[in-house]
Amino acid sequence: MPSVVVPPALVASLADSLGPDGRAWAARLPLLAGELLDAWELRPDGPAMHGVVGLVLPVRRADGTPAALKLQLVDEETAGEPLALRAWGGHGAVRLLDHEPATGSLLLERLDPSCSLLALSDDRAAVRVIADLLEELTKHQAPSGLRALKAIAAELLLRAPATAAAHADPAERRLLADCAAAVRAVRAEPGDRLLHWDLHYGNVLAPLPGAERAPWLAIDPKPLAGHPAFELLPALRNRWADVAGAADPARALRWRFDLLVEALELDGEVAVAWTLARVLQNAVWSAEDGGTALDPAQRAVAEVLSGRG
Repeated sequence: MPSVVVPPALVASLADSLGPDGRAWAARLPLLAGELLDAWELRPDGPAMHGVVGLVLPVRRADGTPAALKLQLVDEETAGEPLALRAWGGHGAVRLLDHEPATGSLLLERLDPSCSLLALSDDRAAVRVIADLLEELTKHQAPSGLRALKAIAAELLLRAPATAAAHADPAERRLLADCAAAVRAVRAEPGDRLLHWDLHYGNVLAPLPGAERAPWLAIDPKPLAGHPAFELLPALRNRWADVAGAADPARALRWRFDLLVEALELDGEVAVAWTLARVLQNAVWSAEDGGTALDPAQRAVAEVLSGRG
């Protein structure tokens, strides 16, 4: 079996994101991959792919079936991925073929990495695909063992004052105060649905040609138990050039929001509140990393939905 080569870009990303722990894990990856290739009777079938901290190896199973071996560090975001994929059972999401709990490694059905919703030229068609997938995925009650939106909301409210204070623009401080007020208004009903949490256009892939599957499937969930309205922000702020380049960007953004709300049968005010909660969550993380301003796309989302735009 040929040795697995970890892409240098992944090694650098792991070192940048996780420091010595990331470098140590990158050094361990070839041995771990070799052990799993042997244990699951897999053979490499193409160049390695990677994200910020995870490695994905195209492989074939003993019967020749194409699959993907995903190696990732287990943390609070990734720990629930096998639980979610099992619950979805391939409906709206990539199929889980096997799971190695000790390392968090996953054997997945192989999709087409060259064909994501980012490549779909029709922006509105891409939003409709996201809406349909979210409607399918959030039908499920969250299995036990997942992190919960209730705890996340409580933590956001604790961190909100320091986050607002870190922002230089008084208008952004007021906007973040609106976000915190929105969280307080809905925190008593955090929901119990199974959420993907990161369903943006790059996390939706087509199946391999000839596969008898739905035309689009979600990948890479960071699952939690919560309200479906907490799912909307990635679909609103990604492919931002399509919104910003519209004749009326605020109207284009509102169209996305209204379509998602209708597809998920959400209360509009509740959907606004949980979307503002996501803006606050991202602002908290940014401020804790030294940021002093909101991401422009997220600021625009918050302004339009809160009525300050």
